[in-house]
Amino acid sequence: MACTRRSGFDPQGLEETMVKTVAIVGAGVSGLASIKSCLEEGLEPTCFEKSDDLGGLWRFTEHIEDGKPSLYKSVVSNACKEMSAFSDFPYPEDFPNYLPNAKIFEYLKLYAKHFDLVKHIQFKTAVVSIKKHLDFSTTGQWNVVTESNGKQESSVFDAVMVCTGYLSEPFLPLETFPGIKRFKGSYFHSRFYKHPHIFQGKRVLVVGMGNSGVDIAVEASHVAEKVMISTSRGAWAMSRVFDNGYPWDMVFLTRFMALVRNSLPGPIVRWMIANRMSQWFDHANYGLIPEDRRVLREPVLNDDLPSHIITGKITIRPKVQQFRENSVIFQNSSEEEPIDIVVFATGYTFSFPFLEESLLKVENRQASLYKYIFNPHLKNPTLAIIGLIKPFCAVMPVVELQGRWVTRVFKGLCQLPPVSTMIQEINEKKQNKIHWFGVTFDEVLKTECLEYVDSIASFIGAKPNVLALFFRDPKLALKIFFGPCTNYQYRLTGPGKWDGARNAILTQWDRTLKPTRTRESEDEIVGFAYAAVTEISVLLHQEIKCHHHLSQTRSSAKTPVSVASRERHGEIAQQEAKQELLETMVKRVGIVEAGVSGLASTKCCLEEGLEPTCFKKSDDLGGLWMFTCLLSSGFS
Repeated sequence: MACTRRSGFDPQGLEETMVKTVAIVGAGVSGLASIKSCLEEGLEPTCFEKSDDLGGLWRFTEHIEDGKPSLYKSVVSNACKEMSAFSDFPYPEDFPNYLPNAKIFEYLKLYAKHFDLVKHIQFKTAVVSIKKHLDFSTTGQWNVVTESNGKQESSVFDAVMVCTGYLSEPFLPLETFPGIKRFKGSYFHSRFYKHPHIFQGKRVLVVGMGNSGVDIAVEASHVAEKVMISTSRGAWAMSRVFDNGYPWDMVFLTRFMALVRNSLPGPIVRWMIANRMSQWFDHANYGLIPEDRRVLREPVLNDDLPSHIITGKITIRPKVQQFRENSVIFQNSSEEEPIDIVVFATGYTFSFPFLEESLLKVENRQASLYKYIFNPHLKNPTLAIIGLIKPFCAVMPVVELQGRWVTRVFKGLCQLPPVSTMIQEINEKKQNKIHWFGVTFDEVLKTECLEYVDSIASFIGAKPNVLALFFRDPKLALKIFFGPCTNYQYRLTGPGKWDGARNAILTQWDRTLKPTRTRESEDEIVGFAYAAVTEISVLLHQEIKCHHHLSQTRSSAKTPVSVASRERHGEIAQQEAKQELLETMVKRVGIVEAGVSGLASTKCCLEEGLEPTCFKKSDDLGGLWMFTCLLSSGFS
């Protein structure tokens, strides 16, 4: 699609009709990227944020805010810092590769400060309604009603960017779980989980096997009596730590790998992915193998799950058949499993209560939007939904490119294709999702990352031309093609070009290794090896000298005696030793402590006919393996 001026605009009267003011709903990742995109294009953004700070999902709070995303304290990103950085603002090099939510929040603060975005945000201001202006057909303007401190205010904007995401409305279909109403234990959606102490000593069931469900199950297993995960379809599990210890997405998400995947038939691709997933551990042996391997599912990223399964801390169970008052019955089983708490990790739905249904209709948990952004039936494309997408990669690069493209559409520098073309593509995407992902929960939002961002980047002329780069800058071209597809690639050319993009790409592995190479190991290893070899040489030298001295001593002590004399002396010595042993034989044995060593020693004494007495300081056996909450002096 060429980036030309939008039809319907008169070049002579462009200054009178061009979009100038933009209302942005939400100051999370999408909202911040949208503010910056507006500023880059000379627009005037006003962002309305319901809470008292920016950050959206990544701003942890102990309380749950209505209409706002919520996360638990221990959340760690599934995308590494280089793959999730904004295109012209790398993470600080000392930040860890996979970031706790507090570090991402810190990064967003740094980003907002660096580009001076906060002054465009109105905090503690909720958007009540967004409606077409009376002359929308000619101006494309919107009436935006907001509320702050109990007072409502109406303003007119030339365009609107909705950046509220899809992680604020829990999807909890209780009607599909027979007996849940008579269950006497507690149950809640994963959105309301904050800390694992609520599971102390409890028997916990987690329903659903997405990333949040597995995270919660792993956390619960540290304090709960028992933890089970119920899944009807299984999942591929993978570690953040990939080949040679590198971040999974920096190895997996490359242009070369994408070319290989897209060039092969679907069955071969699925076989390759399944084979790669099972190199870590055999999913069938752990009860995780996906039910339908013909359909690609998003992998669960968790480094602890297999170890918790193999140690019995977590048990994988099939779909729930029925709940009882204090137990659950699983499919194909008549046995009741006692439980105390149920966590429903069943995903999210989404809606836009401040928008009229005619503007954006959500049916079967999906909205028919061109490129997940534009309503194809809207005459003037001045309403954009940012971040309503679930790519198999970090979301930051995706929403940033969405914002860069949308603002150029607002300005008339890029035009959308005909309505029929947009609708046709929307329908084709839906069919592809049925083939690749199936149509359950939020899979309608899933898309292949590189293909999508490349298509958006091409609309604004920011997609790198790798072939041309091979002749002009072969070093950079190789990094782009075979290396990780980091977001800096989309600042090499086009509007918003950043002079630091090339260097950011060439140094991305340096920033990746910086937080893990926290000591200089090479010289230390050489020094240790040299010291060890020296010490062994000294010991061997001493041993040789000792053997030489002993052999000389034995040679000098030899005197000629007859064979019969030697035999007679040997018999006498043997009889004397036996008599001495009988007189001094061990009968009673005192054993200190009754841990593993003490119990084994007691048994060995009994096997040899001895009389063991074991002295134990505490009131029970087990030693180290007897867990107590109190520490006694001399015990661990």
